[in-house]
Amino acid sequence: MQTSTVRPHRSEEVFPREEHLAWRIAEVAADPVPVDDDVAEMVVNRVIDNAAVAAASVRRAPVVAARGQAEAHPAAPGATVFGIPGRFSPEWAAWANGTAVRELDFHDTFLAAEYSHPGDNIPPVLAVAQHAGADGAALLRGIVTGYEVQIDLARAISLHAHKIDHVAHLGPSAAAGIGALLGLPVETIYQAIGQALHTTTATRQSRKGEISTWKASAPAFAGKAAIEAVDRAMRGQTSPAPIWEGEDGVIAQLLDGPDARYEVPLPGPGEPKRAILASFTKEHSAEYQAQAWIDLARRLRAEHPEILEPGAVRRIVLHTSHHTHFVIGSGANDPQKYDPTASRETLDHSIPYIVAVALQDGVWDHAASYAPERAARPDTVALWRSITTAEDPEWTRRYHSTDPAEQAFGGRAEIDLADGRTITAEIAVADAHPLGARPFARADYVAKFRTLAAGVVEPEEIERFLAVAQRLPELAPDELAGLTFTATGLPAAPKGLF
Repeated sequence: MQTSTVRPHRSEEVFPREEHLAWRIAEVAADPVPVDDDVAEMVVNRVIDNAAVAAASVRRAPVVAARGQAEAHPAAPGATVFGIPGRFSPEWAAWANGTAVRELDFHDTFLAAEYSHPGDNIPPVLAVAQHAGADGAALLRGIVTGYEVQIDLARAISLHAHKIDHVAHLGPSAAAGIGALLGLPVETIYQAIGQALHTTTATRQSRKGEISTWKASAPAFAGKAAIEAVDRAMRGQTSPAPIWEGEDGVIAQLLDGPDARYEVPLPGPGEPKRAILASFTKEHSAEYQAQAWIDLARRLRAEHPEILEPGAVRRIVLHTSHHTHFVIGSGANDPQKYDPTASRETLDHSIPYIVAVALQDGVWDHAASYAPERAARPDTVALWRSITTAEDPEWTRRYHSTDPAEQAFGGRAEIDLADGRTITAEIAVADAHPLGARPFARADYVAKFRTLAAGVVEPEEIERFLAVAQRLPELAPDELAGLTFTATGLPAAPKGLF
């Protein structure tokens, strides 16, 4: 990897375009380096993973609405939309599919200086590949590039520290991925990256307080914006520059200010793009920082059944990282995280709620665990409101560690019982993590798709999709349309403007 030093520049400074971060990313995207076999295998896993969580969400209201918007924009050649036949304008197909993938917060994650869901790159890159008549090998290069860029940005540049939503890394990465897919020149990709970043910087209010349906749509919007940015750049149009480093650019005005300095790692010329292997998927439909806690709660329930007795628990403190405490824990100071009438989007960002339900049920279900009647159970509310979080510097340090063997996203639970005893237990990573008790492999991704698609997608369609997806690197252009599925029992979309 090569490190690019990134800092703001005054307008009068000499700052060659070739030193702009957007240009360096564009060079990475344009580098036609072969894709390693293990990276290609992981891309297949994540395409299956995306389809699995999309199948589980395809009847939910935000997804139905987004699909309706796409249906209003048929196109030829066009791109496919999860759940329905036909071809649609690629930016709208990416919007609908991106919303479906993100709705349940159930696909892959990467956490470092910033957090991300790099699987959000797949819907826009795939939509453009289908529309442009690309083959599986080109699609593979595009997806690998999108993952690489988003993860490398997340390694170096924190957005949430300045209350900027993490999709500001996704717009540029999706534009880079599309550029790699299409084999565009560096100049064109550079312009697309600039516009994609410029149009996808927004505040974190979409993930704060009473979280709305926009949470699922924000990444889909970034993917749609990236497609439009590429289209504009291909027509010879230019974008704000230097977008990160300008005197009024993103870093100086939205992030660490005019004296900021970041060290962004990027592959050098001819170096393979392998960042996807640093990301990890979810076994449970909840914020990634909740994954390990769900697994620990299930273990505690089995080992200490006495904690399920009415009134047995006096209080529970979850000692964890800064991010977990302040984003999904009691440190967020969001009363909604303890509200039984809160939205699903809010509950999946409430670690006190998630731990309470996982302790009581011993399982986690993407629908039943968030049902209003489940959240309103009096015994659940009582246990839920006895749970708080606390930042532990050591868990914060491990959260930010660059050593995969040390990096951790869990913490230590202290359960004070009414009889005076205290139960303590800790967990570093989720069971499904590469270093966890049961690391996810191809069979687990396939099983996840079959499980989540059951009752939504016909059995023959499930197997057809899996057969096509597992041949992704060798697919011919006319076969890329098979990387979708049709579903049954879909509700009609509400009427809007289109």
